[in-house]
Order: sequence, then C-alpha cells, then structure tokens
Amino acid sequence: MCAAREGRCDRRQRALLCCVLVAAWEAARGQLRYSVPEELPKGSFVGDVAKDLALDLAALGARGARVVSQGRTQYFVLHASSGHLVTAERIDREQLCRLLEKCVLRCELIVEGEMKVYPIEVEITDINDNTPSFGEGQIELRTNEMAVIGMRYALRRAHDPDMGTNSLQSYALSGDEHFSLSVQAGADGEKRPELVLAKALDREEAAFHELLLRASDGGDPARTGTARIRVAVLDANDNAPAFSQAVYTVRVPEDVPVGSTLLRVTATDPDDGTNGDVKYLFQEVLEQISNTFHIEPKTGAIRLVRNLDFEEADFYEFLVQAHDGGGLSDDAKITVSVTDVNDNAPEISVRSALSEISEDAAPGTVVALLHVQDRDSGANGEVRCSLGEGVPFRLERALDDYYSVVTARELDRERASEYNVTVRAADGGSPALRSGAVLALRVLDVNDNAPVFAEARYSARLPENNAEGALVLTVRAWDADWGQNARVRYRLREGRLRGAPLSSYVSVQAETGALYALRSFDYEEVREVELWVRAEDGGAPPLSSNVSVRLLIADENDNAPQVLYPPAAPGPGPGSGAGVGAWGSASGAWSWAGVELAPRSAEPGALVASAGAALRGVPASHFVGIDGVRAFLRSYSHDVSLTADSRKSQLRCAGGSCCDTLPARPPPDEAAPLRGEDAAATAPRARRLPQAQPNPDWRFSQTQRPGTSGSQNGEEGGAWPNNQFDTEMLQAMILASANEAADVNATLGGGTGTMGLSARYGPQFTLQHVPDYRQNVYIPGSTATLSNAAGKRDAKPSGGNKKKSGKKEKK
Repeated sequence: MCAAREGRCDRRQRALLCCVLVAAWEAARGQLRYSVPEELPKGSFVGDVAKDLALDLAALGARGARVVSQGRTQYFVLHASSGHLVTAERIDREQLCRLLEKCVLRCELIVEGEMKVYPIEVEITDINDNTPSFGEGQIELRTNEMAVIGMRYALRRAHDPDMGTNSLQSYALSGDEHFSLSVQAGADGEKRPELVLAKALDREEAAFHELLLRASDGGDPARTGTARIRVAVLDANDNAPAFSQAVYTVRVPEDVPVGSTLLRVTATDPDDGTNGDVKYLFQEVLEQISNTFHIEPKTGAIRLVRNLDFEEADFYEFLVQAHDGGGLSDDAKITVSVTDVNDNAPEISVRSALSEISEDAAPGTVVALLHVQDRDSGANGEVRCSLGEGVPFRLERALDDYYSVVTARELDRERASEYNVTVRAADGGSPALRSGAVLALRVLDVNDNAPVFAEARYSARLPENNAEGALVLTVRAWDADWGQNARVRYRLREGRLRGAPLSSYVSVQAETGALYALRSFDYEEVREVELWVRAEDGGAPPLSSNVSVRLLIADENDNAPQVLYPPAAPGPGPGSGAGVGAWGSASGAWSWAGVELAPRSAEPGALVASAGAALRGVPASHFVGIDGVRAFLRSYSHDVSLTADSRKSQLRCAGGSCCDTLPARPPPDEAAPLRGEDAAATAPRARRLPQAQPNPDWRFSQTQRPGTSGSQNGEEGGAWPNNQFDTEMLQAMILASANEAADVNATLGGGTGTMGLSARYGPQFTLQHVPDYRQNVYIPGSTATLSNAAGKRDAKPSGGNKKKSGKKEKK
C-alpha cells in the first residue's frame, strides 16, 4: 500500500514538473500556459505570472495589473502581492467543456501602466469526480414468454461526464441466470449494454425477474453506478418495433422559432393490437435535452421547446426509443446540428482608457485599449472596427481582438477641449450587425498662447491739471488658453520721463488693465507721454505681449498773460515813453494777449507832461497794443504756421492771404482823449511824434522769413521758437518792439541791439538774456528787419550787434 502511494506521488511530481516546463516554454514565447485540475477550491494556485513574465512585483502593483477572462464569468484573478494567478471560483470541467476532449480557458493579463496584454491559457484537466449514472434507479422491461433464447433487450446506457479513463469503462450484470449481459460498441465508440435471454422463460414459473446492472469508470479508485432491472414476462409478442433508420440527422438554424418540428421519427411493429401499438420516448433523459426538445409519444415528432444558441451549443445528440404494447422496443440515434446565424452584434469592451490627455502629447500616444469580439462564427464573427470622422485619433491592432486608440496628430485644446470618440464595430454578416462605444477624453491645457490685446495700439487724451489717480483708459487683452494659463496680468514697461521713473507718473491695475495718472500733468511741461503696457499670463513659463499707449495732454486756459517788460517799477519820469510786451503761456486762442490802458483815479495827471506841455490824446486805432495789435493779429493769425517740434521751423505765409500794406493813419486834426480819461479833464497834449511811413511792398523774401537768418548756418537757428509757448511769447515781443523801434527809439534812448531794454531796466537787462529774434522778423511798414530798426535811424549797420539765434552767453 505504501508502494502504491509512493508511485502516485511520483506520478504527480512528474506531471507537475511537466506543467512547469511547458509554462516556462510558453512564457518565453510571450504567452503563458498552465494546467490545473478541476474542482479546485477558490484561491487555489494556478501559476506564478510575475516570475514567468519577469515582472517586478512592486511595479506590477503600481501599474494596475489585472486579469480579464474572455467569457462572461471571471474564473481567475491575480494576487497582487505575490504575482500568482489563482482561481476565482470552483471550476467544473464537465459544465464548461461537456463535449470537448480538451478543456482550455483563456484570459489576458492587462498591465494598464504599460498598455500591454499577455495572453494566458489554462487547461482544466479532468478528475474522477463523477460516478456513472443511469438516470433512474430502476429499469423496467417486458418480454414475451415466447421469446427465444438469444433475444436481446437494449438497456439504458449509463452516463459519466468525466473524460478519458475517468469516463465509463465497463458494465456488469448479476441476479438471474435467465439473462446475460452483452456490451456492444456503437459507431461513435460508445458502449451499449444489452440484456440477452440465456434461458427460456416460463411465465407460470416466474412472472418477474430482477437483475442488478453495474457501470464502472476507469478512475483510481474506480467509481461504480448501479441500476435495478425488473423484467416482466408477458404473453407472446414475437415482433419488436423497428425504426426506419438507425441514425437521424438534422441541421437547423439557431433562430428557428420555438415550437417548430425539427424532425419526425418512425418505427413499425407488425404485431396486432397492443403488441403492435408503438410509442416513442427519449431513452436518456438529460436535463439539457429535455429542456430543449420534446417528442410526441404517438407521432414521433420532435419539437423545439426553447431557443437555440449556436454560441452556447452547436451540436446535440440523444437516443429515441420505440416500444410496443408487448414490451418490445427499438432505439435510434438523433443528431441535431445548429448552424450559426448572425444574431450577435460585436461587443466592445474598454479594458483600459485615459480620461485626460495633455494637448502637447506626441502623436502615437495610446489613450485606450479595447477588446472587440463577436460570438458568431465564420464571416458573422469577423469584426471590422473604425473611428468616427473628424477626430485626431486612429485605431491600431494590438493583439488578436485587441485594438489601441492612439493620437494621430498633435492636439489643440483651443480648437477642441474635449472629445467623445465613437468606436464603431461591424461584423461580416448580411446584413451586418453593428455596435459602438464612446470614449470621453478631456484635453488638458498647455500654455501655448500669448495674450492678445484688443487693439494694436491705444491712445487717449487727458486734460492737464487732472486729479491724481484719474482713470486714463483701460487696455484689454485675451488669452486663448485655460485656467491659470489664461489669467492675464498687466504691468508697465519701465522707462523714464523728465528724469523720473515712468511708474511715478502713471500706473496700471494688474487685474483690470486700467491705466491711472499718479500725478497732475501740466501741458506747459509735458505735452505727450509714450509708454508700453505688458500683458502676461499665469503659465509656467509665462507668455507675454506688449502694446503701445500714447497719452496726449490737452491744454487748458490755466495761465494768465504775463508782461515781459517793462518790469514793475516806480513810475517813469515826466515825458518818458515805454513799449509794453505781453505773452500768454497757454496755447491756441488762450495764448493771444491784448494790452489795454486802465485809468488810475489816484493819479489823474500821471499822463500829463511837465512844464505845462500838453499830452495829445492818441486815437485807439493808432495805439500799438490795443486795436492795432488786434488788427495786426487778425491780419496774419491764419497765415502763420509754426511747428513746436523743432527749432528749425520756418514761418510760412500764403501769398494770396497776406495784406500788401499796413497803411498808416495820418495825425488827427484834433486831439483825441486818452482811453479811460474824461474829455473835460484832458490836459494839454504834447506834440505827437511822427510815424514812419510803411513800406508799400511788404512781403517776405526767402531770406526774410522768420527763422534762421539767411546769412547764418542752418544749424544755428535754434533760437527760433521751438514750441507753441515760445512762439506766443515772440508774437507779443514783436508787436511791442516794432512800435518801440519805429516811434519811441529816441525817447527811450535804447542802444543798438537792446530794443531799448537796457536803458529802461538797467544795464543788467540786455539782449544777452533774450534771444535776438529781431534779425529774423520783418517789420510791417519798413524795409528793415526788427534787429536793424534802431540802427537804421542811428545810421548804424544792421548787423553790428548781431548774435546767433538761440545761443545764450555764459556768465
């Protein structure tokens, strides 16, 4: 007994070693194959997958490895901590592979982190776990007492679902000498037991005979099933029913309607009466057969009682028995072949899929692993897969029925932020059946777009004397990215304005792009501000863009005219005269200055000359600085064009818009009262100085245009007014100086080139402090420029005291 046990242990060890060697050889090819016996408890070891595939246990758990079975039931699982393949439930080979000699279950090991599939085959070996069974515990037979020796009676066959040596191997009979057992081998190799009459029967001697039939398999130890046989002896019935054929074969499609008659069997019996009355029944009542087919006892018609499924079972085989009223019978074999119909649409299973992908993912990145199968056979089971149109993805075949969905080109989140990728599968049937699956994929943003301003450049006008913190304008930029990458912040590009940082003049709100003035601007100091605003997103690294902003300061009438000369001083002596020059520091119409004599009631005789000399009233139209100034300005204001951006500006006059002459008025016949003075209180008037006759041909020649003198180098013309403010000052000075040079030069006693200023205001005030504009200005009514007006009367050269325009002497 010990030797027998040792022999069995040696055989098991050799079988286990063979399985290990086969698994190692299959692993080297990339496919694992194991062999385990059936009926193992849940959690039983099948194979060391991690070792056979050379996978790291730590990486195996981190990468999300799992086992997927191809069928509807999960028979195996992967033990994550050990890398072992174990059973998920008890496996019954007879239930899974009833008609197959070799039972193989297939599954796949999915490593999600690597997007890899490893096929695994597990062969389920048979064990002797089933005892041969006759279905019912007792077999009833009837025979005629006239039966001859050697008559055979077919017996119900035992059924053993095990395979190989574990299946049914032999029959044995015991209990009565009148009968013996004969075992015949059928066309399909199955053993058929038959009861053979060995001795004549005598009903009067024994009406019943009881036997015991044993069926044994070849397992170790062997299993045996028994059935009791009860033989009733009848009166003579010498003809048994006989089928028209021994085997009936029929082919039916799997979609045949329930209740349809598949075939009809026929058996005949020449006996009369009940001995010739034939009835039909299934000889072996198996649950699968009885649940699928039904035979009419009287007609032999076999009908379908439930739907067929080619994918579940494509072949049925069973026996039909015909017996007469005398107990005689015959049997026939029925074979039903089920043909496939395209009744199964392809099934798409998502084994692994990404839900998010970065828009900078390289083409060819795997986003999903799909398993596609069709349970039909032939062309009906051939599946073609495709993707929806207009998506940047494509399908690649990975392994057998596995497909990978990969990116076909670069993604752009700004064009499409998410995709619903439809995978379509169609089989080869006619008509084809189709199915689909949708993969939802969100595209993650990458900072690949710089902010874009709404306008190419910005400009705004800001009145001077603005309040500190005043809103100037708002710039706006948009970023096509998402989230933090699209968050735009604004800031100034640093620069300098009038020696100070630009950020001390203006600021920009980082979130809104609002530009604020931090100081109150003065038009007379700053006319225009050029700056750059940068918009920067919140990406890493950030992207930015710049825009130019031009800020124009608008002038306001915030400056009163100022008297250039004479300065405020004690009243002049009797008989003295003075020229008055005034200018306004504003621009445009606000820069024109009018001069008007206002009476002083406190000193009513201030304008009366000494020694009883009478001061003649001068008509307002002859007084330079009152109406004459306005007339002069009206004559030329629309003809003069000065540019404030350069000291090289030229005074240009349109030929058709200038007056030919400025006629001098003759002295009035009677003295006119002074403006602001009562006529009755007018003192005797002094004799009015004669006025020089105007030049009848008063036009600007090329060398007489205001600006750089024709005898000077053009680069030295910087004294000409370089902005509107200097131009307005010059206009006021020209008017006053022209009157002084023509009328009161001798009275003021001014020297050459001083315009009479040094004599009036002291030697410290000379034309060294004031740029000599006179050399470039033509005096209406005279043939000389303003600079040589005094020299002309004094018979001095006009250019005797000439200085370069715009150059101040250093003290």
